[in-house]
Amino acid sequence: MDIATITPYAFFVAITAGVWGCVSMFSVRKSRAAERLDELKDPRKRAQTLNDADGDGVKGMLKKAAPTLSKALTPKSDLEQSELKVRLANAGFNSPNAPTFYLAIKTASLVAGVLVGGGYGLIAFGATQGGLTALAIAGGIGFYVPGIILWFIRRGRVERIFLSLPDALDLLVVCVESGLGLDAAMRRVAEELADASPDVCSEFSMCNMQLQMGRPRREVLHDLGVRSGVDDMRSLAAILIQADRFGSSIAQALRVQSDSMRIKRSQMAEEKAAKTAVKMIFPLVLFIFPGIFVVLVGPAAIMMIRDLLTT
Repeated sequence: MDIATITPYAFFVAITAGVWGCVSMFSVRKSRAAERLDELKDPRKRAQTLNDADGDGVKGMLKKAAPTLSKALTPKSDLEQSELKVRLANAGFNSPNAPTFYLAIKTASLVAGVLVGGGYGLIAFGATQGGLTALAIAGGIGFYVPGIILWFIRRGRVERIFLSLPDALDLLVVCVESGLGLDAAMRRVAEELADASPDVCSEFSMCNMQLQMGRPRREVLHDLGVRSGVDDMRSLAAILIQADRFGSSIAQALRVQSDSMRIKRSQMAEEKAAKTAVKMIFPLVLFIFPGIFVVLVGPAAIMMIRDLLTT
């Protein structure tokens, strides 16, 4: 074996060993005896040890490594940080540590892509331009895959909220018109539609929890509209804020919003029905017309070929 054949494998082993060393450095922890001695010295660390009991293993290692991994990709301006938090909230990730974990996953995915692409490029092409191209392509794929997955999760959740919101709003109107307050009505809707519309119910449950903690209703409703990512939910939040500010009837405001959403749903259904004829052209031309053409023209073509051959 010459040096040109051994070099790619040596590079791959060295890179893998370096990554393993970094992971081992993040996962270093004290022995149990040292932890017991620290707890005896400072009793307050006992409660901290109980709270950090779920930090063992891979999960604890990720929690420790997340701030360091996400530091390189952390947005510098407050506007970019707010946009990232809103995108994660639209996808259902409302934890305060969600941006840190997302950026850490993005960095780890980039590193994994670089390692996989670099290893494949060195083994397949060696230290050439082809190897560098494979490394760059794999690194780019690893960098953008978490964002693509987040986009799909966000889109699916927004669509589910949009489709289930009219039913939840109708039930909310019934609850308010029957004499319940807005807080009690939202709690009732969250309990009744927990299985059918879990996304909407989770948003209403979070609103109830924030109201019980003493946050102003205006801020809670505004956060509801921003966190959901649905335009109808933003309109609903704005209507409820205006009704609460001016003292108008919340039931009437909900009834108007419910009627407008029902009209909007019927208009969207009519729009999709009108587009059906245009969308059917391509399947007809590509799949149905060739079959009909073969069935109708095929026998005549066979007869013409036979006549030509006999003559």
